[in-house]
Amino acid sequence: MEPIDYSSLRSNVSFLGKLLGETISAAEGEQFLALIEQIRSLSKASRVEEGSTREDLLAVLRDLDKDQVVPVARAFSQFLNLANIADQQHTISREMDPLLSASQELVSLLAELKERGVAQDDILASIQALKIELVLTAHPTEITRRTLIHKHSEISRCLAQLELQGLTAREQQQIHNRLRELIAQIWYGYDFRQERPSPVDEAKWGFAVVEDSLWRAVPEFLRRLDTALADNCDASLPLDAAPVTFVSWMGGDRDGNPNVTARVTEEVLLLSRWKAADLYLKDVIALIDELSMTVCDDILRELSGGAHEPYRAVLRPLREQLRGVLAAIEAELEGQPGDLGDSTLNVEQLWLPLHTCYQSMINCGMEAIANCALLDLLRRVQCFGVHLVRHDIRQDSGRHTQVLSELTSYLGLGDYDQWDESTRQAFLLQELQGMRPLIPARWQPGEDVQEVLDSCAVISRTAPEALGAYVISMARQPSDVLAVHLLLKEVGCQSRLPVVPLFETLDDLTRSRRVIDTLLQNDWYRSYIGGRLMVMIGYSDSAKDAGVLAASWAQYTAQEKLLATCAEHGVKLTLFHGRGGTIGRGGAPALEALQSQPPGSLHNGLRVTEQGETIRAKLGLTSLAVKTLALYTSGILRANLLTPPVPKDQWREVMDTLANDSCDSYRAIVREEPDFVAYFRSATPEQELGKLPLGSRPARRSGGGGIESLRAIPWIFAWSQNRLMLPAWLGAGTALERALEHGQGDVLTEMAATWPFFATRLSMLEMVFAKADSGLSAYYDDRLVPETLQPIGAQLRRQLASDSKTVLKVTGASGYLDDQPWIRESIDLRNIYTDPLNFLQAELLQRHRCQPDAILEQAIMVTIAGVAAGMRNTG
Repeated sequence: MEPIDYSSLRSNVSFLGKLLGETISAAEGEQFLALIEQIRSLSKASRVEEGSTREDLLAVLRDLDKDQVVPVARAFSQFLNLANIADQQHTISREMDPLLSASQELVSLLAELKERGVAQDDILASIQALKIELVLTAHPTEITRRTLIHKHSEISRCLAQLELQGLTAREQQQIHNRLRELIAQIWYGYDFRQERPSPVDEAKWGFAVVEDSLWRAVPEFLRRLDTALADNCDASLPLDAAPVTFVSWMGGDRDGNPNVTARVTEEVLLLSRWKAADLYLKDVIALIDELSMTVCDDILRELSGGAHEPYRAVLRPLREQLRGVLAAIEAELEGQPGDLGDSTLNVEQLWLPLHTCYQSMINCGMEAIANCALLDLLRRVQCFGVHLVRHDIRQDSGRHTQVLSELTSYLGLGDYDQWDESTRQAFLLQELQGMRPLIPARWQPGEDVQEVLDSCAVISRTAPEALGAYVISMARQPSDVLAVHLLLKEVGCQSRLPVVPLFETLDDLTRSRRVIDTLLQNDWYRSYIGGRLMVMIGYSDSAKDAGVLAASWAQYTAQEKLLATCAEHGVKLTLFHGRGGTIGRGGAPALEALQSQPPGSLHNGLRVTEQGETIRAKLGLTSLAVKTLALYTSGILRANLLTPPVPKDQWREVMDTLANDSCDSYRAIVREEPDFVAYFRSATPEQELGKLPLGSRPARRSGGGGIESLRAIPWIFAWSQNRLMLPAWLGAGTALERALEHGQGDVLTEMAATWPFFATRLSMLEMVFAKADSGLSAYYDDRLVPETLQPIGAQLRRQLASDSKTVLKVTGASGYLDDQPWIRESIDLRNIYTDPLNFLQAELLQRHRCQPDAILEQAIMVTIAGVAAGMRNTG
């Protein structure tokens, strides 16, 4: 493939930067704009010649007046945001359509499968079985306000309009004026939320993603998949095909978040139904406005009662039903319960009139009408149902233990918390199979216990199709799964909601096979799950626990063993991947991530989290979402039909050693270095991150300042700010170097060339090393870290330098990202703008920690957001 021409992207970045400069000049004056340009020029020069030029840059930044620090930080931060918008738009631009579009991805996929000898029947069967569940989570990594997200989307739309051929000078000027307006709105606005969002706010943000992007993206994706099938396989998707569905954790994820209560979950479930009805109503009204045809088949004629305009006549009652649903839900949300049950619409009631209209059009030769807006709405009904998304509930296993401990103590049975695992399992299975209730009517539990029971009661009152799964965080034993089944039974839950253990730490992943095998050996459990099981693999906490290389191998082998165990018991296993956006939390490009999974792991579908800022990056615009769905489809079909190689025994032995060595090296620093936590808190803005109003969930699971209590997201976020990127590489290079020293270089080269799992690990390490910057990390240490702790940072930077060279030895490359020159160039370009933000952040942190100040705090928040934009990720 010829190299991609990025000249139009560079032009857009330059143009947006010019408009930003004009806005800054108008708002702050020409002298201030000259200061920004001076800082930019010095930053660019310091990347070429570090010595005196860097000192000149630092001198300018240190001499900034207090009233200058916020606008200076905002100038560089906003430029990076605009560059990101241009970059994102370029990937979905008309110019890139022949190379990077969703249609091209799907056509290339089908052509490759046929070229490599995959039978057409197998391709069609795999597409028919395709199941992609994207789980939108409220993890607090979305640093951008919703109002800014809207403005960013509008800027992207304007850039797309400028691509159109034949624009008049007046039309072009109108678009330019709109861009000026949007950039000015951003500059004169405020960058952050004034307060943390509530869980309901987060849920509404998730619904907005559906409304603004996914509602249009799903039918468009299916249209493109259908077209690719017709052109390449002479086949089409069935009308009720639903290969993609969406799940939400927003308002249901109560793990470590006391703000998510039973009442909140109930409200979010209602809002979800309201938003679905609202979107359907708009579509139905649009159809009524347009479908004025009088020709129809006999079935529709009878259903319409012989109306002159039968399509409108059939759809008007549906319109009124939807209005009734909205009114009833609104009454309940306001505390005035209406007759919600009679007004509730189910999928069949929604589908029937729409499908009857569609079939009539097809029968009467009106395919050109049927296969447009009406077909899109039918596709939406299958994807979104009447609940818009399905909702998962997540809770920590310790909360369930607390309920049973308090209950058994009240009943005089002893303290469940003190029982061993076999005693717990025996008790739980006895109660699950018993006929009498366990919870006495007069029992008055403590507040925390009552909250867990109330949450279970919400599940029992909710329609099964509105729910996805009950996820158990920190699941460690079979009793953790059985406990949830018992609690749901005790509150009268009639549906069989999947109860999903989440294995997060290295030990939990290692133990997962035994836990699942024990459960499947039990007759009651095996009968209850009906031959289907879901298990969630945690990426974030396992990487924080053991380092990224050891964690990734533990995740891989755990999946292999779980698949084998379930196969032995005749159970179909769906693996639920709890990936984050960053490499330290399991993030990787979609195709590479899917192709590096164990063989067979995607046969029962893909369920994966989309977290925080990755929701916007992958799904925030309709065109982006269509492309993302096409990439997931491509990755799954390639993995299932072109099975990746099973690792050789020799590779496994090497990986076992690499994992052990990398884990030991990682933990030697993170766990065994007595001053590491103190160094971490000094050298990064970890303390200040807690003040950013990112999400409703606290940054720590419990009190204390240790790494164990810190959630994976701020752990990753903090290290990306000072550019050491520690969690994404620590331990990996040391292990690889030892393997080279033991003469395993040829084996590593073979693994990198032929095993997607290992190749992806190396590729991700290259990306990390390209973004890391030892010089900036050293500056943070110089300004922020007590002298007694600075040797830790020096040691880590030496390790970073050594590890980066080791990875190049294994890959045989002369430099990072040699095969991805634009990404390398993009990082270099962003460094010109992130460097001043990093230097300024370190300076501001030093001042603020000595003497707290509101203006300095605001400036620090701006630099944090700017560096996150420059790194293209947060947590």
